[in-house]
Amino acid sequence: MANDLLIKTEDLKQYFVIGSTGGFVKKPQYLKANNGINLEIRKNETFGLVGESGCGKSTLGRVILQLYKQTRGNTIYYGRSIHALNPAYATKYLNQAFDVFKKAEQNVQAAINGNSQLKLDQAHKEFRVIARLAGALLLHTDEAKVKKALLDEYNTGVALAKNDTPENRKKHEDAKAVVQSLEEAVRSHERFEELNHFKDGGIDLTMLNKMEMRDLRRELQIIFQDPYSSLDPRMTIGQLISEAIVEHGMFKENSKELEEYVIETMEKCGLDRQFIHRYPHQFSGGQRQRIGIARALALKPKFIVCDESVSALDVSIQAQILELLQELKEKEDLTYLFISHDLSVINNICDRVGVMYFGNMVELADSDDIFDNPVHPYTKMLLSAIPLMDTRKEVAIEIFDPTYSIENADRSKDTICGDELQKDLEPMREIEPNHFVANF
Repeated sequence: MANDLLIKTEDLKQYFVIGSTGGFVKKPQYLKANNGINLEIRKNETFGLVGESGCGKSTLGRVILQLYKQTRGNTIYYGRSIHALNPAYATKYLNQAFDVFKKAEQNVQAAINGNSQLKLDQAHKEFRVIARLAGALLLHTDEAKVKKALLDEYNTGVALAKNDTPENRKKHEDAKAVVQSLEEAVRSHERFEELNHFKDGGIDLTMLNKMEMRDLRRELQIIFQDPYSSLDPRMTIGQLISEAIVEHGMFKENSKELEEYVIETMEKCGLDRQFIHRYPHQFSGGQRQRIGIARALALKPKFIVCDESVSALDVSIQAQILELLQELKEKEDLTYLFISHDLSVINNICDRVGVMYFGNMVELADSDDIFDNPVHPYTKMLLSAIPLMDTRKEVAIEIFDPTYSIENADRSKDTICGDELQKDLEPMREIEPNHFVANF
């Protein structure tokens, strides 16, 4: 399964400070836009996200791209190996592997004793970061030997990613063999499986510095909801599409190669080459959305967040844009996070669907299962509210009682908090293969 993953979130939380309590000791109050989201998005799939306005869909898309600084939790990207990017945090944590691991475990208990949710979340995050790099070797008693083996494996992997030669390949294989032999020595440990399943080659986006994140921006793009305000009215279409291309060093500014590439990208998105010198106000809404798609596609991304990218368009234009997105997905090997209010659109384009309610994921399944066999009361309510054209059919609309949802679904209680420990929501349970539902 890990080989199929592109994006994974672990306990993703996005809180916005909205004020503070009164008194001598002021405590911040937070709006919990996303609250402990655990999500896996596979390569070359379209993952749909639905829910009412204000439930945190768009925020989740932006947090995954790190357009908002993620409050807590981890977001892992598998589109590039950690050796290829070589982020600073990897070497730092491997050099201090055992110290970080021991401190993280100590901090978990200290946070519980001190009644601090912030410190508990941070301790869990530190634990996941080092476990992803070192795995079950953190259980080994020979710390110096393990540290050397882990650094050798990592550094030879970095060298191989930079220069794939037989010599570098052999060095990396030898280093991996040493690590595997050390893992065998702790295989009988009771915590082996707990730690070993964390280890992978994913990149934790929340741990990257500004320049490292900028290096990945080409691969992680977004198509905005509003095709009017998202385009600078003072720039031509050619300038809008080429701006990021030049910034990322794909082509030189004003070069013939750049112009040819922009025209090629425009034509892929159904835009005539003669439009390259026109301005946004000269286009219809559908054409503007194609420009937005071309701007994202030009950087050759692997993952695109489509943030209600057809909601501002009329039905006939929606169909054209959806068809274009599907075509580009197959040709360019893209992966989409498709955010929408329109359940019929979601059913048409998405492979899997997640239903959000008050910042929480309440149901997640294959698209057909969500529409044919909804389980959570909120999902049933959303589906029953879909308008039908056949007026001869009588449809009983589900009335959703929030008390049937997640344990603390009352917005006045669930969305605003201090730093005290919160009651953990139970993880979604798998009621059948690949169909997950939150408690209600």
